Amino acid sequence: MKKTIKTSAFSLAKGKELRGDDFYGVKTLADEDLTIAIVCDGVGSAKKGGEAAQRVVHHLLENFKNRPKSWSIEKSLKTFIESINSILYKESMADYNRVEFITTLAIAIIQGNRLYGANVGDSRIYLLRDEKLVQLSLDHAMDEKGYENVLTNAIGLEEEVEIYYFENNLKKDDKLLLCSDGLYNSVDEDFLKKYIPFGATYLVKEASRSVDDDLSDDTTAVVVEILEESQMAKLKAQNLPIATNLKKGQVIDGYKLKKALNENTWLCEKRGLEYYLKFAPKEAIEDSAILDLFVKEAWNAKRLKAGFFPKAVIPKKRSYRYYVMEALDGITLKEYIKKKPLHIEDAINLAKMLLRMGQYLLKFDLVHGDIKPENIIVLEKNGKLKFKAIDFGSITQLYSLNNRAGTPSYLSPERLQGAFINESSEIFAIGVTLYESLTQKFPYGEIEPFSNPEFKLKKRPKELNPNIPEWLESVILRSIEKDKEQRYKHYSEMNYELENSDKVKPYFDKSKPLIERNPVLAYKIGFFIMLLVNFGLVTVLFLR
Repeated sequence: MKKTIKTSAFSLAKGKELRGDDFYGVKTLADEDLTIAIVCDGVGSAKKGGEAAQRVVHHLLENFKNRPKSWSIEKSLKTFIESINSILYKESMADYNRVEFITTLAIAIIQGNRLYGANVGDSRIYLLRDEKLVQLSLDHAMDEKGYENVLTNAIGLEEEVEIYYFENNLKKDDKLLLCSDGLYNSVDEDFLKKYIPFGATYLVKEASRSVDDDLSDDTTAVVVEILEESQMAKLKAQNLPIATNLKKGQVIDGYKLKKALNENTWLCEKRGLEYYLKFAPKEAIEDSAILDLFVKEAWNAKRLKAGFFPKAVIPKKRSYRYYVMEALDGITLKEYIKKKPLHIEDAINLAKMLLRMGQYLLKFDLVHGDIKPENIIVLEKNGKLKFKAIDFGSITQLYSLNNRAGTPSYLSPERLQGAFINESSEIFAIGVTLYESLTQKFPYGEIEPFSNPEFKLKKRPKELNPNIPEWLESVILRSIEKDKEQRYKHYSEMNYELENSDKVKPYFDKSKPLIERNPVLAYKIGFFIMLLVNFGLVTVLFLR
């Protein structure tokens, strides 16, 4: 997959200092086609300027990653900036009775081919396009000669914050520079134009060399280069209608609709071959957020080219918003296990496939988000079962707080409490799927939406299916452990044990008494205690 954005960041402390008060952050949310770049310059005259810079960066990155999807970028930016400004100002007044948590801020959000920017204070944002350098931000500093470095506005300086906000379109080969005043006060704009294309590290180091490596102020730069136009943005910008009255027998771009699988998915035929057409929902006509979700789904379907998923394409010439998937000649795992549980070997292969899929998605900072038997297709080839994962619409950003993703019976306890999605929570869903595939039951019973389950294990899987080897039972129980600290944290850990059954340690539920967890060990301990007691009694009698 072609990278559309390249980022670099670097910071140097002033003079001979080992650490400065500047701080930066860069984060790409591939799932949303969104990149966040931030530079903060902690005010050196304030006791907590450096800490304020760090806290603002962390606050904005975390909140943006988990912001309400219905919020616009502008609303999100202004809300989160106002929030951290209020927090820092109140802490200053409570702890010091004067402002001490003070920092400047420059933030750029790139979503698709659109730039959303904001600044508070005198940290700047520049755009280099066609060898022309333009300052997009606005300095909040005094105009009087000799007072140019005196801030009139900063995060944490006042109870209310003044935000300079702007938007621009971006195009291929554009380069953005976010920097603290330590950089632009050390060099001129011709210097910036010359060295921005070499990236942040080279730019800052050359600026330092130009003053004999004795910078008068902390110096920080983040450079964002637009390598290619965003494919997701181009897909969304296409002027295509959304189909509203689809009918059996209708022909769309050569695809003849044969059967509606659900409201938006049709089995169709073209040149003797069968396909699935997935159409954008009708609600996307009025709701841009729903349209965004469909565009993301189509983009993921197109770019995630691996054997774990059905092949999918987005035709270049379309009459409507849809994408095409290969028609799989199989049934869902849910339908399959209604008749009989999986054989042990097939269940192990299923688990390995899901773990490899998870590792593949990590390359894109993604997770499937809704692993369950309904989203797995069982195919039979040469007498052997093969599995493919479906539902591109559930795929979401790693560490997101997308509580709509997933199905309650397969969600880990922490996910049901609103925690973010990670490898461990995905492993829980894999474990529940594996348990169900081998026993036709849920380990903790079927969980209804908005319920508060206790997560008491109904039965160990071997009690329901005696064919399950003890080592595999231990793997399953460790993967569905309600305590995330006792669960596998990474796909590779679970996969290693599936590949090396002789290395699997027996699983014991630590919440139960030892006699229930490990009767043999309990009896051994009891035997040795009795032995010591008897030895003591014999010794006492002998001494008498």
